Amino acid sequence: MTASAPEFESREKVLALVRRHGWNATSFQVLEPDFHYHFVDDDACVAYVDTGRAWVAAGAPLADEARFGEIAAAFATAARARNRRVSFFATEERFASVCPFRSLLIGEQAMWDPAGWDGALRDSSSLREQLRRARAKNIRIRALDPRQAAISVGPIANLIDHWLRRRELAPLGFLARVEPLALRPDHRLFLAERGDTLVGLLSVAPIYGRRGWLLQNLLRSPDAPNGTAEALIDHAMRRAVDEGVRLVTLGLAPLAGDVQAPLRLARAVGAPFYNFEGLRSFKAKLQPARWDRIFLSFPHETAPMRAVLDVLTAFARGGLLRFGLRTLLRGPAVVVGLLAVLLIPWTLLLATVDPHRWFPHPAVKWAWVFFDAALAIGLFALRARWRDRLARLLTLAIGADAILTAIEAFWWNAPRAQSLSARVILAVGVTAPALAYLVVSRATVRRSPDTFRPMPSRT
Repeated sequence: MTASAPEFESREKVLALVRRHGWNATSFQVLEPDFHYHFVDDDACVAYVDTGRAWVAAGAPLADEARFGEIAAAFATAARARNRRVSFFATEERFASVCPFRSLLIGEQAMWDPAGWDGALRDSSSLREQLRRARAKNIRIRALDPRQAAISVGPIANLIDHWLRRRELAPLGFLARVEPLALRPDHRLFLAERGDTLVGLLSVAPIYGRRGWLLQNLLRSPDAPNGTAEALIDHAMRRAVDEGVRLVTLGLAPLAGDVQAPLRLARAVGAPFYNFEGLRSFKAKLQPARWDRIFLSFPHETAPMRAVLDVLTAFARGGLLRFGLRTLLRGPAVVVGLLAVLLIPWTLLLATVDPHRWFPHPAVKWAWVFFDAALAIGLFALRARWRDRLARLLTLAIGADAILTAIEAFWWNAPRAQSLSARVILAVGVTAPALAYLVVSRATVRRSPDTFRPMPSRT
């Protein structure tokens, strides 16, 4: 009755189901890499990723609405046979109201009727001003012509790479992959250009079941003028009207709306890594017609936080711990702030220790105290606002700190460190600046404009 087919054998079959039953905003994304498919008969399937402990489905099943409960139960049964939990991520009321699973509100999805876009512009002076700024900077928007796609790949790939480099989080998987060049021609691209230079792009995925569009990836270069993102969205809305599209969405605003207390706490704690409030505010500024509630659905025997962790693991592409380490090594702003905070007690400790025991001369001790205090001030300033010149200066200073600390430790301190506590302090003193240099230098290289070379987007 049920069968599982490898991706390379089932792609066309899934595409047909997406075109027939793709109602969720995420429906077209299930054709991207890493998805597996659980088929029920020939006219229904569930697209999911396997985390090793759970099957996390993307949206509702690709099937008639009347069969949702039956297919969800069959999917859960198949997963249990493989010793896996199940959950359905980014479901809507249409699924949550009929499926015999629990549903946890995880955010909201802004929805537009493109025919009402001109009215939204009339109601928003700030949006009109952004579009005026884009026009004043000679931003032009065009759809990527399939005949010119080959000569546009280089500039597009360059823009995507630099955009990813500047993100606080390590690259995400599951429904957050950034691959605008995939799945064409159904997956469209609009390009923002200033002269012959590509400064932004917007990818559009179809929502076949509702004659809709998902504005999926909205990227801009570091030097894109203000209003570039709004100009891309404005162009897409007008094209949607011309093509008879009835619904447009920018997708989920995660943890927006009246989510439960643990998720509100996660929203606050995760703010340094992901701008939840900023994302929702940007979408609200575009005057959506309504906000639809989005859920995480899972069997009753699964604890809600267990289901949330399964989803986070799906996005993390290989495990939460590994993802966290990759993120920290990217040197996000929160880590720069943490380094600055840790320098405060370290500097106070240096100021209070016996200089004759720990330093060749008292003047060396106070030189280190003033140096670390200045370094902490610089890191706090960088945390408040990233500036490439300041980042490079601090990177050089931390590198010098690491080298000089190691020289002093092995030349002066190591022969005199007799107790275990002294050796521990010495190890921390040598290791900390080396790790700080690794984090800050990686962040500086990743965010430096020198890593982004604007290229003509067409010849």
